[in-house]
Amino acid sequence: MNAFTPRPPRGADADALLRAELAELLPPPPVPELTPERNLDLRHAVLRSALAAGDGGPAVRPRRRFPVGLLAVPVAACAVVAGVVVVAPGEGPAGPPGRVSAGQPGPSDAVRFLSGAALAAAAAPAPEVRPGEYVYVKSLVAYAGRDAAGGPTVLPPARAREVWLSADGSRPGLLREAGAADTPLGSPGPVYELDGPGAEPRKSTLGAEPPSVTRPTHAYVVALPTEPEALLRLVREQTRGAGESGGSGSDADQRAFTAIGTLLAETWAPPEVTAALYRAAALIPGVTVLPSATDAAGRGGVAVARTAHGEQTQWVFDRTTSAFLGERTVLAESTQAGRAGTVLGVSAVLVKGAASAPGEPPRA
Repeated sequence: MNAFTPRPPRGADADALLRAELAELLPPPPVPELTPERNLDLRHAVLRSALAAGDGGPAVRPRRRFPVGLLAVPVAACAVVAGVVVVAPGEGPAGPPGRVSAGQPGPSDAVRFLSGAALAAAAAPAPEVRPGEYVYVKSLVAYAGRDAAGGPTVLPPARAREVWLSADGSRPGLLREAGAADTPLGSPGPVYELDGPGAEPRKSTLGAEPPSVTRPTHAYVVALPTEPEALLRLVREQTRGAGESGGSGSDADQRAFTAIGTLLAETWAPPEVTAALYRAAALIPGVTVLPSATDAAGRGGVAVARTAHGEQTQWVFDRTTSAFLGERTVLAESTQAGRAGTVLGVSAVLVKGAASAPGEPPRA
């Protein structure tokens, strides 16, 4: 008899009385239980949801069933599904909390750092360069030299460097370095032509080369592609013939890395282009991250580096804002020029702006 069936109150209709009497006579209906297979499916679903909740990544679908006993562990433990190790949030030895590893290698430190720098760059203010103006860049630079007798290199104190570059490349620019005479930039070079054998040389001018990655103007940089793969492909194409006979120039990846570093230091690119330059650099093999580096102004930060042919090129970034600070070149191995770690060159970008004419200070 079903002791849990309440009887209808007094005054209820005949149908209600009949149903109550039948409920007392009939046994209680059976409660369906989950089959082992269904129970295992539900456990898998709960585990996948818990693991994917850490970073919103896709759940890992098990490829075959396991006994229920294999899943009778806390969700925070490691689960082995079809030979793939899935680490729960907070349990992995590397990477940020919530990262799920599904057998594929995660992004390198360089990719993660440059991705963060790209996000910071994309939020920066856009440059304001009016038509007919000049891009102004002030920096500190120092380059090591060797005396005639050989011996180790010596890095002199950093000196101030200012450059004015015509925004559209139509007019000559100016280079000004402390302790040296001003140098015009982009002026048509004089050449001498011969109209025929024995003719008097005739003075002419050499036409200016069109803008490119290695000879950028502000107008050219503004129009660079912002898709990282397309940008890197363009950089590779336009640096292909640079020094391929030997040295670091024979390394296509290093040529691309060096060219991107020059664009970061010597131009005033829009935020979306700067972000694309960082993401393009992240696609270059062999790029690493150094936890500590110092630019020519003594500012410490994090460096993104690449080593080729015994030298390491470093881009120094602000540790907090991820802003580009400057570059360093150091010996990666001991040579006649010095011991490994010897600094061959260093720079620091101090100011970028727009000026109305060469030699004039930038607009506030």
